Amino acid sequence: MKYFSTRDSDKKNYSFTDVLLKGLAEDGGLFVPVEYPQINGATLTKLRDLSYKDLAFQIMERFISESIPAQDLKDILDKTYDASVFGSVAVAPVVPLFDGIYLQDLSSGPSLAFKDMAMQFLGHVLDYELTRRGESLTIVGASSGDTVSAAEEALRGKNKITVVMLTPKEGMSPFQKAQAGSILDRNIYNLSVPGPFDICQDLVKELNSDLTFKSKHSIGAVNSINWGRICAQVVYYFKGYFSVTEDNTELVDVVVPSGNFGNVLAAYVAKQMGLPIRKLVVATNENVVLDTFFKTGVYKQEVVTVTSSPSMDISKASNIERYFFDLVGRDQDALKKLMHTFETTKSIDLSPFMTEIRDKAGFVSATSTHNERKAVIQSTYKKTNRIIDPHTAASVKVALQLKAADGVPMICMETAKPTKFEEAIEDALGFIPSRPEGFEGIEEKEQRFFDVLDSVESVKSFIRTLLD
Repeated sequence: MKYFSTRDSDKKNYSFTDVLLKGLAEDGGLFVPVEYPQINGATLTKLRDLSYKDLAFQIMERFISESIPAQDLKDILDKTYDASVFGSVAVAPVVPLFDGIYLQDLSSGPSLAFKDMAMQFLGHVLDYELTRRGESLTIVGASSGDTVSAAEEALRGKNKITVVMLTPKEGMSPFQKAQAGSILDRNIYNLSVPGPFDICQDLVKELNSDLTFKSKHSIGAVNSINWGRICAQVVYYFKGYFSVTEDNTELVDVVVPSGNFGNVLAAYVAKQMGLPIRKLVVATNENVVLDTFFKTGVYKQEVVTVTSSPSMDISKASNIERYFFDLVGRDQDALKKLMHTFETTKSIDLSPFMTEIRDKAGFVSATSTHNERKAVIQSTYKKTNRIIDPHTAASVKVALQLKAADGVPMICMETAKPTKFEEAIEDALGFIPSRPEGFEGIEEKEQRFFDVLDSVESVKSFIRTLLD
């Protein structure tokens, strides 16, 4: 399997491990596979009863192929999806929630967020590849909440990797902030940036565009711009499909809370591979950039509204470029022109592609308000005794709204444990849920953050002081 950049007219090919270490392409584009590997009906049947580890190998080996020997990849996946990491041998289990609506548990990893599903793999595979090459890497990433602790849990203590994570000074929940700040390993550095997540994300992209600086300091990425994360996330859509169907003639709809578009992009990739997903349902909050796009074809950056579901408080979805690339026929020149227009005007009109977006890809979307998410948290607890976080509530609200009468199962992606958003849960239910073991009193632990300005030079200066 080879990869190229969405913006490289020369279509230079790279291996999986090359794009793993590079993160973002030098031309500012995102790496994508030259083609999506296909899984036909007979092979799909063979995958149905595999353990999660074995399923992950069968799916991911198609993206990694010759880059990592098969036995080495199996060893990496054994460590990644061990029961001691995810609390059970039943990784990413699916449970019934309401009639025809299911919930897939993706947040039983060490940071209590779905990002552990891919980040744990990324930590092990990066360490493996850097050791093999005798190299080191400086991870620079941005997070609106969950990515920071998931990345740092996966990379802490790895002596070939230095981690520099940018987070907004305001907007993270107290629990999220304490999770990140209390990881004090010598290779972990949290930078606190004034302004919303979008500024943090822009700073990371701007830093990566300085090729001299990037090369000198061996800058890499663990945000969902890194294909390694998308690749790992594809697996749990196969697991979810097998959990609610009996044979491969059945269809499912998936409902994904989305801000940065990485999680639902993985569902899209799974569908392109041949997984029988009918609808890719994008659930958003009051920040409606994605909802507007999937309803009208117009993708327009807006001012961010701070909400009770902060991980979706994003006005630019960094992964959507990968979908735009497919939408324009995988034409790098057309994609470059499109992204230049967006970067210049903050808006692009893809309405001529609405038939492909809706009918071929199967994208639909809907929004939620704070009061709607609150009501769903209340009704879910009352009917099932299960507490869901406000991001998961956004997906359940949309599932209830769009549930079809034809009986096609809808799988909602659980994104985080409710303890990460105690204020929202207390507002809805009148009490704070019990915390998982080991997370009691986390806010009282020693925390370490480094303040920087909202400028790329301030971030570069910090990295120079750290590494030079």
